[in-house]
Amino acid sequence: MRVLVAIPWRSQPHRVAAYTDTVQRYHDLLPDPDILDFDTGHEPFGLAASRNTGVRAAEQLDADIVVLADADTLPEREPLLAAIDAALDDGLVHLPYTEYRSLRQAGTDQFRAGVDLDYCASLVVDGACSGCYVTTPATWWAHGGQDERFLGWGGEDAAWYAAHTTLLGAEPVRHDGCVYSLHHEASPKDGEQYSANFSLVYRYHQAQGDEAAMRALIAESAAETATV
Repeated sequence: MRVLVAIPWRSQPHRVAAYTDTVQRYHDLLPDPDILDFDTGHEPFGLAASRNTGVRAAEQLDADIVVLADADTLPEREPLLAAIDAALDDGLVHLPYTEYRSLRQAGTDQFRAGVDLDYCASLVVDGACSGCYVTTPATWWAHGGQDERFLGWGGEDAAWYAAHTTLLGAEPVRHDGCVYSLHHEASPKDGEQYSANFSLVYRYHQAQGDEAAMRALIAESAAETATV
């Protein structure tokens, strides 16, 4: 089985340490992994578009599975391997965690000082559905991928979750374990684009459970982003 680890990534000084730790983590957890970075050049950074580009690259490389890995999030071995095996056949996206732990500054410092991740100070983020997705390319496109109208950070994960549950008929599959989000300077969460993101995610929430409405939203996204 060929697995591509696709990392949406644009270098910024305050993010480099977390990115370096993330890449090393996947080298430690997977045998001879293919790890590639993706940046579509959008301003602000297009996280959703970069994830979609990573899936397209997986298709070109004939990868069976793509792990869409945020550049600051560390999975555990067993849930990651279980997600990779299970995602191959069931037509759903898999999340290799049931608990998302934000290490913040204190926990990140502890981790880099050699403390085991499970013992690092953290804040559990209830309901998190980001950080690490495990999927086949076919499954990703079956529910539209992620809407590339989302730019920066905010809203794309919730919209994706609504599309997955509506069009694939189930929530993403979670595997018992944790992911650990490393600290870095937060991205701005204000301005016109941030407001536009949440106007868009509201529309996804309104369409959740209505297959026709959801497919219309995805078709609208495809039409608008094709002209960009």
